Amino acid sequence: MDEGERPTAVWSEDGRERVALWRSESGMRPPRHIRVVDDRMPADAAYKLACEGTALLWRGDYHGARQLLSALGRRVDRKQPKAGADPRERFHRHRQAQSRRARVLGMLLVPLDAGPERGAHAVPLRRAPDVSEACVEAYGPAAGAPEHSLVPLRELLGVVGAHEWHRRGVPVPALGGDRVHPAYGVFAPVRGEYVDLVARAELPPGGPAFDIGTGTGVLAAVLARRGVARVVATDRDERALACARDNVRRLGAGGQVTVVASDLFPPGGERASLVVCNPPWLPAKPASPLEHAVYDPGSRMLRGFLSGLAERLTPDGEGWLILSDLAELLRLRTREELTSWIAAAGLTVAGREDIRPRHPRTADASDLLHAERAAEVTSLWRLRRM
Repeated sequence: MDEGERPTAVWSEDGRERVALWRSESGMRPPRHIRVVDDRMPADAAYKLACEGTALLWRGDYHGARQLLSALGRRVDRKQPKAGADPRERFHRHRQAQSRRARVLGMLLVPLDAGPERGAHAVPLRRAPDVSEACVEAYGPAAGAPEHSLVPLRELLGVVGAHEWHRRGVPVPALGGDRVHPAYGVFAPVRGEYVDLVARAELPPGGPAFDIGTGTGVLAAVLARRGVARVVATDRDERALACARDNVRRLGAGGQVTVVASDLFPPGGERASLVVCNPPWLPAKPASPLEHAVYDPGSRMLRGFLSGLAERLTPDGEGWLILSDLAELLRLRTREELTSWIAAAGLTVAGREDIRPRHPRTADASDLLHAERAAEVTSLWRLRRM
């Protein structure tokens, strides 16, 4: 987006109108009403203002802002949504509660200015940490003085946290404990069930493989480690493409894996003996650009993969669809719908391997969706041409 098109936030401070660039990777719009506050602001008063739609621009101590954000979170969480009559209703109430929480907590803003070094970012608050490297990864370099921005503190903390994930990496047992380094905005392989399925399923013989919607590139790397001589990994997101290329290089798989920009299948008509896809599992509308790895409106990616798979497989090839049944448990999609899409695409199910989730939320009884998460199964569907 050109500089002239970037959204701005406007407020009054010290008797003057101020204007700054608005940064929100979650898609939050610039607030209409902004009030300048500091460490003297009581948490109850801040919560009331945030609920009413007034954003709070923090000018006090940075750690005071973090404490206020925690206090706002506790107040939001006091109002838990009702359980709902069925899983589908519980899911929608859960999402409404998530949206409200994000909206209220997103009302606490901090300034972000061009730093002292060229391209750097800095938070001009007392005791603020050095966030420049994390912000450059998420936003790109600052344009230079006098660039002034406002950003929700909650999002800035997410940027800093993602930077730490990227710096340290996530160990992947299927890669012998080697680490994958997720970039900001790219889904991290912290849930290893889908990776384990790809690591243990029997490979079809010979030929290249495609990894559709590669994200961090973890599945392409697993296939390369398993001896697949050539893997073409695709994604349509620029951050994911850069992240996958970085991880392929780090893992020494650059000679086997090629990362290309494409929506679903690689450009051209090449066929593969194996085509792997782990689409977003829930057919719902993302509330922000960062949720595209979780939510797939209308099952667009799932149905696109299935409908195009047969013509991109070799005669003896297989498509591996890695998919959770959480959407079925939440009554957002039925098993009959899934199998009918498979059949309509000229595909048959050659087998299926299942795995139960291991993530902590399966044991969190306070989660509105606890029953469904505890019953969830992730499957690798082995699909062949009819």
